[in-house]
Amino acid sequence: MEKLHYLLFLSLLALTSSLVASAYDPSPLQDFCVAIKNPFDGVFVNGKFCKDPKQVKADDFFFPGLNKPGNTAATPLGFAVTPVFVDQLAGLNTLGISFARLDFAPYGLNPPHIHPRGTEILVVVEGSLFVGFVTSNQNNNTLFTKVLNAGDLFVFLIGQIHFQLNVGEGNAFAFAGLSSQNPGVTTIANAVFGSKPPISADILAKAFQVDKNVISYLQKQFS
Repeated sequence: MEKLHYLLFLSLLALTSSLVASAYDPSPLQDFCVAIKNPFDGVFVNGKFCKDPKQVKADDFFFPGLNKPGNTAATPLGFAVTPVFVDQLAGLNTLGISFARLDFAPYGLNPPHIHPRGTEILVVVEGSLFVGFVTSNQNNNTLFTKVLNAGDLFVFLIGQIHFQLNVGEGNAFAFAGLSSQNPGVTTIANAVFGSKPPISADILAKAFQVDKNVISYLQKQFS
């Protein structure tokens, strides 16, 4: 019986290890799989077709321009992001990593959002950011916050709501690394109040415990 328990334990351990290993981006089985849009004579790996390795060039692993600030005036939030995900850099395919530059006008905000497929590690290069994330219901929706200055680093957990606010009088910018080639972004307000088709105002009014007119107003703002 003791031997049987031991075998069951090993089987469970192997299954758990397998699930953990496949929970996020799968490990590559080759040096690289540069993504291409043309499927002819390509191999489909992790949502993308692979370029023939013999045709791969250095430019497939190169992305220029991260020294240039994003256009923070293009949105009312005073925030701009320059993503370097697999769609912008084909050589990231199967590597389980990506990057971004975040620019903030004075008091600019990267609003509450989640990355459903990646943990984010952020380092401030210029300015001061007030950052934070909220844990899940399991951990009582605890809010962790910190003011970051140039050279400071902070980690945002996968799937947790988080934000960054420029609390300085000048511009600020930061670089972020993410643990997925395509971490995804779900902006909470846009998803809740700007879904297509819209979520019923009755449902949202009950969920947020506010008057239905408040929900209707917010849906107009985000539609």
